[in-house]
Amino acid sequence: MLIVLGVGTLFYALVTVTEFFVAGHLGDILEERRTLKNVEDLKGHHLICGFGRVGRQVARDLQAGGDDYVIIDELDENKHIADQMGAPFLQGRPSDDEMLKAAGIDRAISVLACVDSDAENIFTCLTARELRSDITVVARASVEDSEKKLLRAGANRVISPYKSSGAEMARLALQPQVTGVVDVAPEYRMEEIDVTEGCEAAGKTIGEVRGTTTIAAVRSTDGRVHPQPASDTVLRSGDVLIAMGTVDALKKLESLFIPRPAGQVGTVLGDLG
Repeated sequence: MLIVLGVGTLFYALVTVTEFFVAGHLGDILEERRTLKNVEDLKGHHLICGFGRVGRQVARDLQAGGDDYVIIDELDENKHIADQMGAPFLQGRPSDDEMLKAAGIDRAISVLACVDSDAENIFTCLTARELRSDITVVARASVEDSEKKLLRAGANRVISPYKSSGAEMARLALQPQVTGVVDVAPEYRMEEIDVTEGCEAAGKTIGEVRGTTTIAAVRSTDGRVHPQPASDTVLRSGDVLIAMGTVDALKKLESLFIPRPAGQVGTVLGDLG
């Protein structure tokens, strides 16, 4: 009986060790240790909490800008996507204290709560704010009611993808000549305005069309950017105007870039004074 039990135990141990190597568990452990070692060397990086569609886009933009980041997510499929991108990935709940500490929250400059669940994002904001009172926290909100809760939980800024995309689609439908908008203050914003074919501003100088707005730059059709262009700069079809001003002033400016039928006489320039 002793011989049978001893031999059986030995074979069981050998099978267990073999399965450990064959199944790749050792490789996973070594890979996790390498990731943690690389994260320890990071400083001034960003923590992407949640690697769904929003988190992936955040990672792409940060990667394009050359910024370092660490991803925290629970799902195995998201780990495979992060590995394909060559991004450091820690598997676990983003709202756990230990996960945020392992990702280097004490050396990071921001926490981006991108989980699909608003409740998980709220817990992530609370945990991040408790660990670092001075860190910047940006959170995603799926529903409008969650925005105030996320702000109370410690988020500096709250972004609603559905609300933002809906507003952007409506703006593009109403103002197709305006390709980009950035709010710089409650009453001021900056816009990119296309000089469309047949619009009233085509062929005019900047001094003739700017009114009370400030023209920060003009991007010509060859891709070159001309900052602070002179007043006598002529706008050509295909150029992009970057202007800043009040909402009312920009609305008057936008009206000059609406495509108009050939031969139609402009009537808006006199209203800009």
